[in-house]
Amino acid sequence: MSTKEKILEEVLVEELTSLNNEIILYNDDVNTFDHVIDTLIRVCNHTSEQAEQCSIIVHYKGKCTVKTGSLDELKPQCTQLLEAGLSAEIV
Repeated sequence: MSTKEKILEEVLVEELTSLNNEIILYNDDVNTFDHVIDTLIRVCNHTSEQAEQCSIIVHYKGKCTVKTGSLDELKPQCTQLLEAGLSAEIV
C-alpha cells in the first residue's frame, strides 16, 4: 500500500468514526411530553412524529438516541437540549 493510499484510508476511517457520535436523551420526572417534543423539533430538526416517538421511547425505556452525527454538529444541539432543561449527553 502506498503512502498516499494509507493516508486516504486513514482519512476515510476518521470520517466514518466521527459520524458515530450520538445524543442520548434521558427520562426525567420534570419535563412534559409537549416540552420534550417541541424541543426535539426545534433543536434536532425532528418531524413531529419523530419527536413524539422519541419522547415515548424515553418515557418507557429511560433513554433514546435522538441524533447522530459528527461531534462538532452535535455539541451545540446537546447544549441547547441541556439549556432547555432536558437530560442529554453525547456518547
